Amino acid sequence: MNSSKNTQLVKQEAKRLGFDFCGISKAQFLEEEAPQLENWLIKNYNGQMQYMENYFDKRLDPRLLVDDAKSVISLLYNYYPEQKQNTEAPKISKYAYGMDYHEVIKEKLKEFLNTLTEQIGEINGRAFVDSAPVLDKVWAKKSGLGWIGKNSNLINKEQGSFFFIAELILDIELDADGPIKDFCGTCTKCIDACPTNAIVEPYVVDGSKCISYLTIELKENIPTEFKNKMDNWVFGCDVCQDVCPWNSFSHPHNEPLFNSTNGLLELTSHQWQDLSEEVFNKVFKNSAVKRTKFKGLKRNLEFIKT
Repeated sequence: MNSSKNTQLVKQEAKRLGFDFCGISKAQFLEEEAPQLENWLIKNYNGQMQYMENYFDKRLDPRLLVDDAKSVISLLYNYYPEQKQNTEAPKISKYAYGMDYHEVIKEKLKEFLNTLTEQIGEINGRAFVDSAPVLDKVWAKKSGLGWIGKNSNLINKEQGSFFFIAELILDIELDADGPIKDFCGTCTKCIDACPTNAIVEPYVVDGSKCISYLTIELKENIPTEFKNKMDNWVFGCDVCQDVCPWNSFSHPHNEPLFNSTNGLLELTSHQWQDLSEEVFNKVFKNSAVKRTKFKGLKRNLEFIKT
């Protein structure tokens, strides 16, 4: 098979489907990341995210996810919104303004795989978007789509970090791209701005202190030590991205499905506090926010009350 021709097809199809950036890495064991992940887990920085401890070997080797895997295609899909939330209202992460990204991107990846199969022939491959043991930021970094910043987010030099990351792991040879350098320099804005001091050192985040973890992943009561430190966030947190200088290059996405259509952004602080389960089911019907369930969101709203 012609790897250069197939690589060109991959890049063209990624662009056609609306992905902003596409990079390719050779499927291999992540030797450098293995001890880093192990150390992060030993320190319990995953909090109650026990699933991070599962499939340790598969997280580090894509060949255990796809037999005879040879290439990892990393894809970035912009979600930076033009819309703004009511400034007085409790805050939710920008990625959750519209339809659940899992559904939107999975459909694109399905079409992507179908097109490659039609054009190239039989391919053994799998598509992933934030729902499997894949170190997506690491693969995106290896494929030259950006570097992993001090806030542990992937930062793209052209457009910042407001991206969803997805992968196709395939058993065909493609031309690999190389990584780029780290452009964080001496900047520590993300570390200084984190309301809960979750960035314990450059490039290391204690997940158990992260507001995104506390408002989404944690199923128990939020520890009282975080009282008055949540910065009015009730689903996720964008602080370390909002202060990042590289996000001055962010521009609004072109995905209509990521636009809010159920009145979410217009909710007032009063309406949030009086949120009923009926309104929750209506407003967040197709949103990633439904992951917290009504009970979890009400817990978060109660906790940020002063």
